[in-house]
Amino acid sequence: MTDTAPSAPSPMEGHGAYNRSSRVQAAGLAAAIPLLRQAAETVPLAPAPEPIVIADYGCSEGHNSLVPMREAIAALRQRIGASRAISVVHTDLPSNDFSALFEALERDPDSYLRGEEAIFPSAVGRSFYRQLLPSGSVTLGWSSWSVQWLSRTPAVIPDQVQIAYSSDANACAAFARQAAEDWHAFLVHRADELRPGGQLVVLSMAKTDDGDFGYRLVVDALIGALMDLAAEGVVNAAEIEKMAIPTYGRTRVEFTAPFADSGQVSGLALASIEIFLGEDHIYEDYERNRDAGAFGRRWAAFVRASTFPTLAQSLEGGGEGRADQFYDLLEARLAARLAVAPGSNAIPLAKLLLAKQGNAG
Repeated sequence: MTDTAPSAPSPMEGHGAYNRSSRVQAAGLAAAIPLLRQAAETVPLAPAPEPIVIADYGCSEGHNSLVPMREAIAALRQRIGASRAISVVHTDLPSNDFSALFEALERDPDSYLRGEEAIFPSAVGRSFYRQLLPSGSVTLGWSSWSVQWLSRTPAVIPDQVQIAYSSDANACAAFARQAAEDWHAFLVHRADELRPGGQLVVLSMAKTDDGDFGYRLVVDALIGALMDLAAEGVVNAAEIEKMAIPTYGRTRVEFTAPFADSGQVSGLALASIEIFLGEDHIYEDYERNRDAGAFGRRWAAFVRASTFPTLAQSLEGGGEGRADQFYDLLEARLAARLAVAPGSNAIPLAKLLLAKQGNAG
């Protein structure tokens, strides 16, 4: 048994793969967009002519940022008119495919640049577990489907690839500690960046109040697909043992823990939190068309774009050619397994509104 693990999560697959396969995320974030619009309608604004800064923390390839940013900008425009400058800063890891983001901004029909002149998009390629923007500069923040990704993989998961379904006490404890440290760091740095009165909306994977992480059908099929590849000699047992997805679904208690003592983290207060179940549109489509193959392929494409690069970090040698083969074969085996018995996946999510205390000046 190895006692090492990858130090940090890998980026998404890139080349537009995440944009093409992110309907699960798009469905979930729709429930949080009204909260973002409400924040845009009420947040104190910097005095003119200072630009208004919107930060998008964890943008990936950008497709799922377009509608939220467009809605926030529309709400702000009702308050400030069409000529006031708005700066939209998208952030993600330095290895993120930012070219896909800027391609989407130019060409996607949902782009928030359409019909706008005084919008200035930019990007920062650094982890959001550190400060990214000048102190007191951000008016409005948004982060969707991102803070569940840990800053590093804290331990090997000897019996699983997803910690939520592991029975290993040491691994579970290590992931819980890392999740607590990362969430606190995220809050501290956002508190630094927000202006007094600034607001931040967060949507994240979560656990329900009874502790369910969800996605059980998909996780079980992924384990089975990896075993298929091992039986075929595509991967070996040592490689599989090192594979771990560094995501963590926090409970309501874990989300609220940093605020328990004083109600604030560096002046950032939790205004609201809701744990809810996102819609499983892939299964809903299957119920209408009874196309089991499409059900399997769509979930497999989602898992490929979001997790396969991280799993491939455990492959020993072979370069990009071996990783590409691993992606293709694992996606095919996963799709086939899911097509055998389509079912609904629970998708627990949390949406939070946070506000920086103090008076805007």
